[in-house]
Amino acid sequence: MMKTIKLVLCLCLSLLCDAYLQAKVKPNSIFSDHMVLQNGVPLSVWGTAGDKEKITVKFNGQTETTTAVNGKWLVKLKPMPYVTIPTQMTIAGEDTTIAINDILVGEVWICSGQSNMERQLGPRPPQPPIYNWEKERDQSDYPLIREYYVPLKYSKEKVADANSKWSVCSPQTVTDFSAVGYFFARDLFNSLNVPVGILFAAYGGTPAEDWTSLDALKVNPKLTPFVSNYDSIISKAWHPDGELISGLYNGMLYPIIPYSVKGVAWYQGEANDSRAKDYPVALSTMIQNWRTDFQNNDLPFLIVQVAPYKYLSPEIREAQLKVAQTVKNTALIVTTDCGLANDIHPPHKQPVGDRLAKAARVLAYGKKSEYSGPIYKSHKVQGDKIILQFSHVGKGLVAKDSTGLKGFQVAGSATCLCRQPPEFRAKRLS
Repeated sequence: MMKTIKLVLCLCLSLLCDAYLQAKVKPNSIFSDHMVLQNGVPLSVWGTAGDKEKITVKFNGQTETTTAVNGKWLVKLKPMPYVTIPTQMTIAGEDTTIAINDILVGEVWICSGQSNMERQLGPRPPQPPIYNWEKERDQSDYPLIREYYVPLKYSKEKVADANSKWSVCSPQTVTDFSAVGYFFARDLFNSLNVPVGILFAAYGGTPAEDWTSLDALKVNPKLTPFVSNYDSIISKAWHPDGELISGLYNGMLYPIIPYSVKGVAWYQGEANDSRAKDYPVALSTMIQNWRTDFQNNDLPFLIVQVAPYKYLSPEIREAQLKVAQTVKNTALIVTTDCGLANDIHPPHKQPVGDRLAKAARVLAYGKKSEYSGPIYKSHKVQGDKIILQFSHVGKGLVAKDSTGLKGFQVAGSATCLCRQPPEFRAKRLS
């Protein structure tokens, strides 16, 4: 009898302790030391607390108060200018006050996709080392650049918190940063001279549909066959353990919604190569899904072209171009000149970061400069010549290789091509 009473008492005490701990105010882990908040837009701050608990958030001269509902709370801070001097935020509940230190206000970008975005600056055998990575590491003293890492996670249910932290960029930490993300942030910082925050959420070998909510996939009738036959379609190619439809949206994107961001750098497509004809619909749907969730229908989306690996189809590159041409406020970041035909993980990530920053400066910050490689516009046949016209030519087209342009193919009748091999001339647009 006494043992039973003791057991009941212990159980009650345990439940009371659990309730007490749950009642304490707790911000989402993205609101932690060293974070970067987005400049110039309303800022959502959220977390958990006891039901009906009063929550007060103070930051940079603002005070906002709310009441937790069903254990959750969210406040909106008004837009604020850049903050380059470390500042503190306090979040107070009825019995607890949390201080978050070393906060900056700058530019925040999501860096997402698959392995070429996931690849960190430091070594990752058997992948080739990032070009000049040790020198890049030693020169990475950028305390105004920070990264929030979202751990790899497939989930059937939406995950509320990634339970991660921010890291300040330095030679001691940068080897764990996304290499592309770091080079992008560095080049953006050097041109804007303001704090830059990266939300690093990437997972190798994953298709765009896994990063899209199930509701968004189901709404688009063109994706119905994929949704209905997901398991059989995915099983035909290599895929990560535990992969499931919308699993990365639930496990890696949802935890950072609705954190205020400036835009998205997206490096993915290889895992959709076998279904390239469906990729424009899949990627366009994902972009609209993210724009809706981050409450910005014009959210800049920078699409990095798939690595120039010899086994990837030209159709997947064409699909990416179609999205960039048809979806507003997007850009295509060309990579065909900075990769390896024999390796799907090219080590030259610096040009990718540089080109992402160029596109960001134009799409997101209104700078006037060329940000794209030449894009085919039209052509006309003159005798045995084909005259091509391009847009995005800047000050004119220049062949880097003095031996001439190579690697062209002409679609059409094989007999015609054998009889009159065309010459190519690039005509600058006025």
